[in-house]
Amino acid sequence: MNGDGDTGMHSAAYITNIAYYLPELVVECEVNRLTRKTGIRRRHVVTMGETAADLAVKAAEKIFLQGIDRATVDFVLLCTQSPDYFLPTTACLIQDRLGLSRSCGALDFNLGCSGYIYGLSLAKGLVETGQAKRVLLLTSETYSKYLHPQDGSVATLFGDAATATLIDKFDADKDQYGMYGFSFGTDGSGGNNLIVPVGGARHPYDSTAVENVVDKYGNFRTNRNIYMNGSAISEFALDVVPSILEDVLDKTCLHRKDVNYFVFHQANKFILEYLQQKCGLQDCFFWNNVSEYANTVSNSVPIALCDILFSHSDISFRKFMLVGFGVGLSWAGCMVDLHHCKAFR
Repeated sequence: MNGDGDTGMHSAAYITNIAYYLPELVVECEVNRLTRKTGIRRRHVVTMGETAADLAVKAAEKIFLQGIDRATVDFVLLCTQSPDYFLPTTACLIQDRLGLSRSCGALDFNLGCSGYIYGLSLAKGLVETGQAKRVLLLTSETYSKYLHPQDGSVATLFGDAATATLIDKFDADKDQYGMYGFSFGTDGSGGNNLIVPVGGARHPYDSTAVENVVDKYGNFRTNRNIYMNGSAISEFALDVVPSILEDVLDKTCLHRKDVNYFVFHQANKFILEYLQQKCGLQDCFFWNNVSEYANTVSNSVPIALCDILFSHSDISFRKFMLVGFGVGLSWAGCMVDLHHCKAFR
């Protein structure tokens, strides 16, 4: 201990538990040129009455079944773009359904494929500033409700899922962190490249006529379904991901060889292979597994982390680089230490 009483310790936020839940309904993808390119073989999708809140509750309960005292959760963060209602806040409804304390904070945030990293940053801020000791970060999406079944450009790309991540406070040495090196980016000028045009306040359902659209490939959708400009989204990812990788490495004073695993948003097999090559990660542990889940938006990174923790006992879990990119347009990256983490499927 030095003269001012500083022990060299500080409060650090660490991920301690991750779980995910997949809807029971499984849709097999027809084997064709698109599915071979994307690597997506099947998708889990919700039934008519299932919502994002239903999935999130089931993911969270997997953690509480491990003996975690739900009374110790003092903040709930829910990342979703498919909330149960415009209002009230879905996280508030989940607080009640999970039987969490009434002194627990709860909020939704609307973000897509970069949302998990944003959520980790918010949780880190709450824990390390002393506003919370234990944060439950939930991600849940039901994009299938926005897809038109005759739009082959997107109908086979997205799957539904939910994840639950518990972030806890630890006393750590001053040079140790559970989550660090955060980097963010936004380009709202590209927002129209991945959008559901009708349904919000800008173009309400009741005052906006239904428009049918058939593209040059014969894909059919309406203005109430997801539209994605696939080539523009791919170009965006190839442009921003290498730079955010370098930014996270610079902020953490690490090199590629120091990172135990690179976990990018699981968009599809093709774009991940391209990014691995462009980022110079061919000789690194790099996760690319969308075959069973498809693109699950904000869920894809925590699902990947769960599967890695289950499938690898021969690597260190100290330095994982996470990168998310997509709808917004939005991107984010960080480094996480998972040596305190347990995973449940």
